[in-house]
Amino acid sequence: MKQPQITQTAQLLQQIVGIHHMEPGKLCVLRQGPTGTYYNLQWREEGKALSRSVPADQVEVLAQHTANYQRFQSLVEQYAQLIIERTRTERAAGFKKKTSAPKSSWPKSRKSNS
Repeated sequence: MKQPQITQTAQLLQQIVGIHHMEPGKLCVLRQGPTGTYYNLQWREEGKALSRSVPADQVEVLAQHTANYQRFQSLVEQYAQLIIERTRTERAAGFKKKTSAPKSSWPKSRKSNS
């Protein structure tokens, strides 16, 4: 079971390393205007809701970057779950009940009080 799990973690890390551009948030349509659609990017940072206008020529790229961020979050969650499972399995294996050594059949000798 260890080998497939190690392979899975290596594959997840490889996929994470392959993400070169990302942007948190959600790309939203504000409205339709005479020159086209107006977009903004909405995200949270340090507990505050923030937004930024997105030029029309950057919409496709930003859509890909936000999708990359969502994929990154998903991969990190999967990686964390595998590590948690492995940690718990290893800890449980270490806490198996230890059997006590068999007691000797030889009678105990008492020390003299002299």
